[in-house]
Amino acid sequence: MNDRLDDILHRRDELTARLSNPNTSADPKEFARLSREFSELEPIANVVVRMKSVEQQIADNREMLKDPACDADLRDMAQSDIDCLRAEADELHAQIRVLLLPKDPNDLRNVILEVRAGTGGDEAALFAADLFRMYCRFSERKGYKVELMSSNDTGIGGYKEVVAMISGPDAFSRFKFESGTHRVQRVPETEAGGRIHTSACTVAILPEADEVDVQINAEDLRIDVFRSSGPGGQSVNTTDSAVRITHIPSGLVVICQDEKSQHKNKAKAMKVLQARLFDAAQQVAHNERADMRRGMVGSGDRSERIRTYNFPQGRITDHRINLTLYKLEQVLGGEMDELIDALISHHQAELLAAHAG
Repeated sequence: MNDRLDDILHRRDELTARLSNPNTSADPKEFARLSREFSELEPIANVVVRMKSVEQQIADNREMLKDPACDADLRDMAQSDIDCLRAEADELHAQIRVLLLPKDPNDLRNVILEVRAGTGGDEAALFAADLFRMYCRFSERKGYKVELMSSNDTGIGGYKEVVAMISGPDAFSRFKFESGTHRVQRVPETEAGGRIHTSACTVAILPEADEVDVQINAEDLRIDVFRSSGPGGQSVNTTDSAVRITHIPSGLVVICQDEKSQHKNKAKAMKVLQARLFDAAQQVAHNERADMRRGMVGSGDRSERIRTYNFPQGRITDHRINLTLYKLEQVLGGEMDELIDALISHHQAELLAAHAG
């Protein structure tokens, strides 16, 4: 273990030197690769440095206790310091065990967020809008940038589908457990009888793909342009700026029409297509189901869910870890850290158990 930690410190120092070399910065791809590796090593290197300092302080205090010239007050002080430092050392060792767990290579990537209305008609579309707002507010709290890529609204405040890019440090690591079916239980505003309805939406979290990750041949694409559709009014574009890209080998279709510029819509559609193809390739590599979209988010049926949002009781329940919080409004307002931290801790505990086994 100590050799491995020393290797991490050595590699961190080596990366620091290479990143400060002008020759490295002259190669953007190499600089990006080394920067990513440095970002992965830096957190654990900092903890290792602190742990080594604590261990040295413990050793120094033990030497003091061995000194026959050390008076009683100094001995008591040294022993008290040792007890405190041991507690800190134990905590640092625990942190290191977690930090040494196999890393998800996508954790540092940006995110393509896709929210789609499932079972429940207009109410499901309104809930899709609620979920999208929740993720936007959470992103704002974390300092992430949200860029709308594509949307298909219902005209009454809901979304049949909405796709966005979320950019920021560790964005994927914070969002990745959101993939799945989200179920809502509430009385719709349009329901005169006051009956509780159950609706569902699906959420897909895709890691943004770099151009080097996904090579797309131009001959594999069919690109169609058409006039943007919308609920009406002056905002509807009167030019053929909407773009539909079909990836012929996979059958994936991406439509972007939110921008007035055909060029911008095409660029956004390509980003989404790259992310979907990258995710599909990863699914195949891990021998998961061939139907990547269904495998990730389910069918949107009420019976399939990872989380339930119960409005009458003001509670939110994550069924994967049996966690219930009576903080529905706060979570929908973007205060998601408690929920996400619990999911991450559960995942880390499973990895530690598997690693120990």
